[in-house]
Amino acid sequence: MKERIWIYTLSHELTNEQLVDFKNRCQSFVNGWTAHDVSLDASFDLYQNRLLIFKVNEDKYNASGCSIDKQLRFVKELEQAFSIELLNRLLVAYENNNQVEVVKASQIKDLLANNIITASTLVFDNTISESTQLTSKWKQPLQSTWLAKYLN
Repeated sequence: MKERIWIYTLSHELTNEQLVDFKNRCQSFVNGWTAHDVSLDASFDLYQNRLLIFKVNEDKYNASGCSIDKQLRFVKELEQAFSIELLNRLLVAYENNNQVEVVKASQIKDLLANNIITASTLVFDNTISESTQLTSKWKQPLQSTWLAKYLN
């Protein structure tokens, strides 16, 4: 199955009550998501409540420019409804003791200097676009990402 994905980083954690509402809204969105009036075979995941992943099975029908615009409008609605950032590409998600931590890219240098993260810390690459890449390319050592520029 060819599944196209889009990944968004939540700038901060949501309360349990907010998470229920957030997930309900996402489920409603994917249930009604269409491209040229054709229902998309879509789903979502909320990885460790910090990384929102939308998936579309493109073997059935491709997401079009219009449907991607609908997704972006929905994501902006989520940002407003929950007072979070999702579209900020300068948010960096990394793994710390099997938990997802999120920081601003501008904090990476300090985190390295204080040995909170290292060159081998796993960083999430949210630019991947196929679900098959979730297991092979999503988590990369910091030294293999654009953040390597912060290493001494």
